[in-house]
Amino acid sequence: MSTPTLTELASKKCVPCEGGVPPLPPDEVEALIQTVSGWSLTADGKRIRREWKAKNFVAGLRFFDKVGELAEEEGHHPDLHIEGYRNVAVEIWTHAVGGLTENDFILAAKINEVPIEQKRS
Repeated sequence: MSTPTLTELASKKCVPCEGGVPPLPPDEVEALIQTVSGWSLTADGKRIRREWKAKNFVAGLRFFDKVGELAEEEGHHPDLHIEGYRNVAVEIWTHAVGGLTENDFILAAKINEVPIEQKRS
């Protein structure tokens, strides 16, 4: 299997998953994680995560609103975290398989296109 590019991932649509399929093997996960800039594998290897520092609390909420709309369109829902009033993070995995599928990387690629207002240095 050749690893899709970021553009190819972002152009795909998440496919409904009811379980019964195995999660991606580690070698495929490692190849795909290289494609989605800014995302990393969690310590247990079952999720991908990205963190941002929003300009302020409201900017973080606006970002999550856009991510939520995207998640609804894709039918694939990530975990959203906000801490310290502007530190936002998104974690993605396919709940039905208890690990990672191509859907997770498709959603990550699409989230990378969502703008977030960040604090200027």
